[in-house]
Amino acid sequence: MTGHSCASQVQAWQARMQQALAARLPTPAAEPTRLHAAMRYCVLEDGERVGPLLLFSTACALGLATAEVEGAACALELVHAYSRVHEDLPAIYAAPGSEGRRTCHEAYDEGTAVLVGDALQSLAFQLLASDTALPAVPEVRLRLIALLADTIGASGLTGGQSLDAAARGKPLSIAELEALYSRRSGSLIRASVLMAVACAGQSAAALHGPLGAFATMLALALQLQHDLSASAANGAARRPSYIAALGPAAARERLGRLEAESLAALDPLGPAANPLRDLALWLLQERRGSSRPS
Repeated sequence: MTGHSCASQVQAWQARMQQALAARLPTPAAEPTRLHAAMRYCVLEDGERVGPLLLFSTACALGLATAEVEGAACALELVHAYSRVHEDLPAIYAAPGSEGRRTCHEAYDEGTAVLVGDALQSLAFQLLASDTALPAVPEVRLRLIALLADTIGASGLTGGQSLDAAARGKPLSIAELEALYSRRSGSLIRASVLMAVACAGQSAAALHGPLGAFATMLALALQLQHDLSASAANGAARRPSYIAALGPAAARERLGRLEAESLAALDPLGPAANPLRDLALWLLQERRGSSRPS
């Protein structure tokens, strides 16, 4: 894909996700109306959808139709939204809403925000268990559920948030920083790729390693690009970052290596991986002009 065609495909997938999520979320007219309205507020207002984009691209590389993985993409995005809702709480990070948008606890209240996170997590697992568009093979469903549980748990997203909270105001080595990033944001990127592998079943089992390596390196590259952009836009950051650990020059050098390693990991797929290669490069280019948190 050219840059233009990649951008067009991204927009089409983002629009598809908006419709898919709106259809799977509870209607705000049903009780409890406040909780349901808050769930929709937190999920439908964030349109970047990096995880679903990677999931759809991986599915394309593996010969799967978008419809076959849409339910998994929705589950992943519900978990992403839940993690952001809880991370924004004053007890954890108290980040301001992006570009002036109010966080869930600001728009509603802290109690509602906690319940929204709980409800979104539960709905994500319900989708993996019962969404009719996903492959009906029980082993595939169990693999998807196990992947999402791993993504959320202490070895993944929640563990990363804990490391992040403990590291505020402390210098981190590059190894410590990447252990944090691999859990906090990297777990969602890996899950987005490996959920598509799971949906493809045994035919794609041999690609689990290369695609997992691609996702791991890409997640770090995306985070590093974000840190560079955020540093240029805002100066010193409160949170641990590649800039604090390495300095700008060494961070840019590491970004080049991570980008090359992530793309090289796709070599076993040959030309079939072109949608993933194009999307990875497009995402990194987009992050060069954005200081949006990952």
